[in-house]
Amino acid sequence: MAENNNRNPLVPRGGPRKPNFQGWIVALLIAAILGITFFNKSSATRETSQKRFEAMVKDHEVAEVVVVNDKIAEVTLTQQAAQSPKYRSMFTEKPYFGSGHGPHFQFQIASGETFKKDLDAMQQGVPANEKVDYKFEQRSDFGSIISTWGFLIVMILAMYFLLGRMSGAGGPGGQIFNIGKSKAALFDADNKVKITFNDVAGLDEAKEEIKEIVDYLKNPTKFTKLGAKIPKGALLIGPPGTGKTLLAKAVAGEAGVPFFSLSGSDFVEMFVGVGAARVRDLFKQAKEKAPCIIFIDEIDAVGRSRGRGSMPGANDERENTLNSLLVEMDGFATDSGIIILAATNRPDVLDSALSRPGRFDRQISIDKPDIIGREAIFRVHLKPIKLSPDVDPRELAAQTPGFAGAEIANVCNEAALIAARSDKEAVDMKDFQDAMDRVIGGLEKKNKIISPEEKEIVAYHEAGHAVAGWFLEHADPLVKVTIVPRGVAALGYAQYLPREQYLYRTEQLMDEMCMALGGRAAEDLIFGKVSTGALSDLERITKLAYSMVTMYGMNDKIGNVSFYDSKQSDYAFNKPYSEETAKHIDEEVRKIVDIAYNRTKDLLSDHRDALEIIAKELLAKEILYQNDLVRLIGKRPFERETVYQAYKNKGVAEEVKEEIGKEAKPAETEPESLPI
Repeated sequence: MAENNNRNPLVPRGGPRKPNFQGWIVALLIAAILGITFFNKSSATRETSQKRFEAMVKDHEVAEVVVVNDKIAEVTLTQQAAQSPKYRSMFTEKPYFGSGHGPHFQFQIASGETFKKDLDAMQQGVPANEKVDYKFEQRSDFGSIISTWGFLIVMILAMYFLLGRMSGAGGPGGQIFNIGKSKAALFDADNKVKITFNDVAGLDEAKEEIKEIVDYLKNPTKFTKLGAKIPKGALLIGPPGTGKTLLAKAVAGEAGVPFFSLSGSDFVEMFVGVGAARVRDLFKQAKEKAPCIIFIDEIDAVGRSRGRGSMPGANDERENTLNSLLVEMDGFATDSGIIILAATNRPDVLDSALSRPGRFDRQISIDKPDIIGREAIFRVHLKPIKLSPDVDPRELAAQTPGFAGAEIANVCNEAALIAARSDKEAVDMKDFQDAMDRVIGGLEKKNKIISPEEKEIVAYHEAGHAVAGWFLEHADPLVKVTIVPRGVAALGYAQYLPREQYLYRTEQLMDEMCMALGGRAAEDLIFGKVSTGALSDLERITKLAYSMVTMYGMNDKIGNVSFYDSKQSDYAFNKPYSEETAKHIDEEVRKIVDIAYNRTKDLLSDHRDALEIIAKELLAKEILYQNDLVRLIGKRPFERETVYQAYKNKGVAEEVKEEIGKEAKPAETEPESLPI
């Protein structure tokens, strides 16, 4: 599995984001309403009474009166009165009071006609040139409406905007009323995925299976003329990081038909009925675009077995969503032209109705790659890296057993970062070795303070692992042993080169157990005491011993029975064996561990000289490789070709055979007739 992605990280996926005009419009409306409310004329005036107005008129402080809509009288003071200390004190209470040319006061009146009579009565005997001017105006009530209801309108618009943002504004389902819309991303001719099958390595068998679906969409008559029907769905199953999503991206890039992509969690919502509504909307869109492909990543989020863990009488939203999905995939109203791909790393929890033929007809297993697949993945990820001539993808593949595609990509990236940190011109093999150590063991703790006594214990512990593995026939060959601290609590570790095998015999498991106990046995043999450094080793051998007894039937007393449950049901309250059997299991496990420990201790006693030599060399150099062990204690007594050597020799032999075949190729002549 590999992906060659040259996308600019500064540009968001799907291109530049479109401006959210809806948000700008709402913001401008809110600003306008606040402005009108805040700067409305009426907000710059002060309420007064008609009696006080009469006093203003008698004191000749009024310059003008405007009667608005026969309801309100707006009073404007003379310039001299507005600047007087009597009214200036009001400016500090209301900063906008008296700004401009007025009005400065206002008060309610009964009617315009009544106010006119009262004002004329107030000004009897006043010269005509000193009388207060007054006029009548009819104004729109928009300003007063905004002033009165502005806050409420602002709150309504703000809530509308916030609800739209909470629901994912900017596309379908951006408003609260569209919450039942599907969140699937559509990839078509205008928004095409650039990844193809050439960017996917190490998944040859899975690619062959999935290519049939793409071929059917491109050339359906090739299959239909023979009466064949394309599978309605394919379920990609495998551990995390093995390339399930990447393979789906390659299908999207190769198919040439609309491709809907979403996650199983996109159906999950806090509101009842939303998940089922989104399923229906998804298939409605897909039918309009048919033929097309729907890809649901992490389908176990919505496809778990019904009835598991639910309370009686409860309304399970996830089950309703799953029921809707089952009906849409294979129901009475099912239309052709829609192919469903799904991916999960937990197939054991899926509902049986979801994985049956007719819905997901094919279950494509994507396992961790073998040495050939890892080499192909390394070659893809090494393309953009400037490499030194000593970098060999085959050797890298052999030294990374059990690595998934995502981990291999991480190793390549870490190696490039390490080389750049050292200002190198190219990435060499040592950078890849350091990157593997970083991925396997964790970050190197160069400044970690370790006492000489602890360092000596670690050296003998790791030397015990190395010597036990060196003199055990079925143990994996050692690659490197180090006492450099790494990770959270690892003070050292030994790296081995395991074989690519799928079946293990009893003696192989016992040798593996003895190799794991080498560190604890070495501490006991040299110091007569043990430390807490063997925690991970003890955990490993305990699980292995229990597996031998309870799963693989490798114990004479317990017999050929297996208590392993492939569905991973919980045995906490219902164990499939009695208390008497449990007691025998514990006894047999303890017996197996004791036999392995005593055997390891005897082995280290017989080769104590080798143990001392390797421990002292580790204290001096901190890191030892396989060649160093050959130099110090001689070759392994069990001469056997490693997986890398066999793979490399096989590759060389095939290349030589191919070259010989080219040289010995005869000229093209008519074939001779052979006797019958």
